[in-house]
Amino acid sequence: MVNGKLTTRVRAFTMIAAVAAALSACGGTTDWIKGRIASSSEDPELVGAPEIEVYVTELSRIASGDPAAQAESFADATAAAQLTPSPSTNLRLGLVLSIPGHPESDPEQAQSILREVLTQTILLTPAEISLAVIHLNNAERQIVANSESRRLRASSSRAAQTQQQASSQRLATVEAENRQLRRDLEEAEQKLEAITSIERSIREQE
Repeated sequence: MVNGKLTTRVRAFTMIAAVAAALSACGGTTDWIKGRIASSSEDPELVGAPEIEVYVTELSRIASGDPAAQAESFADATAAAQLTPSPSTNLRLGLVLSIPGHPESDPEQAQSILREVLTQTILLTPAEISLAVIHLNNAERQIVANSESRRLRASSSRAAQTQQQASSQRLATVEAENRQLRRDLEEAEQKLEAITSIERSIREQE
């Protein structure tokens, strides 16, 4: 069974490497793929295993609020997922789509992509799996919150004046939960990054 898994991973690595070489003129998208392959060569047991900072750095760019950086990250992630479809490139796109507050944010699509990614955990590192789970939960909570927000807006438009104040308060509560969700997500990512740094330090000391 172990040999079978390793064979599957080696085949996946070979495919990614071949496509990346063929797309050497594709700029930022190929740079991300090359970086992923280069980092994976350091650990033969984990095909295509990037440092967690690859993801965290991109998510930080999106969360920064810079429209140009957000658009570039979305375009690169979309191109990578289309040109070299794999659990890792799909994870990257799912993470980008799951971050609220930018024009391309799409929790429904992120939910679909991340659920699919989590069916292929054999090709993901533990850190990637953790990121996928964290952001899938985030996307699902966004979907519920957005649905509630739409319902409340529609309800308040039909409600009498006496009901509008209560609906506004409930809407404010939902939006406050969304803000808390972002803070919780940032904390979870920081903890994950800290754990990864500790694990890296331990490996370097061995």
